[in-house]
Amino acid sequence: MTVRPPVPPFDRAAALKKVQAAEDAWNTRDPERVAAAYTVDSVWRNRDTFVTGRPAIVEFLSAKWSRELDYALRKNLWAFDGDRIAVRFQYECRDSSGQWWRSYGNELWEFDGNGLMRRREASINDLRIDESERRVFGARPESEHGSEFPIR
Repeated sequence: MTVRPPVPPFDRAAALKKVQAAEDAWNTRDPERVAAAYTVDSVWRNRDTFVTGRPAIVEFLSAKWSRELDYALRKNLWAFDGDRIAVRFQYECRDSSGQWWRSYGNELWEFDGNGLMRRREASINDLRIDESERRVFGARPESEHGSEFPIR
């Protein structure tokens, strides 16, 4: 059985570590690496799309990152309790026409006893931005781990 520390129940330090690990993985834009953090039967709601299982997660993320070019993400811990973590996030990307977007969202996560995510629910809104308004560039430097980001 795969164990992905930290495992629940989460304290603040463990929850912060879990959030940063997720941010780091998503910023690789490697669907296989990201999917490995989820249970084999993980259930997702991402906007209006419902996904179940690692193969479907890989397929979903592959399609996502083929459309969302130069994707860069920031996540912040919002709350935690037992085996659950809530995060807020922002990411920026451009589409194939060159238009930049900033996406704002909230995620609810639930983990199994081995630290794998078994449920993810994401609500996301998109804002068209000019390239000059960008503020998320690549992976977050370690010196900025846990730093809050502006709401707007």
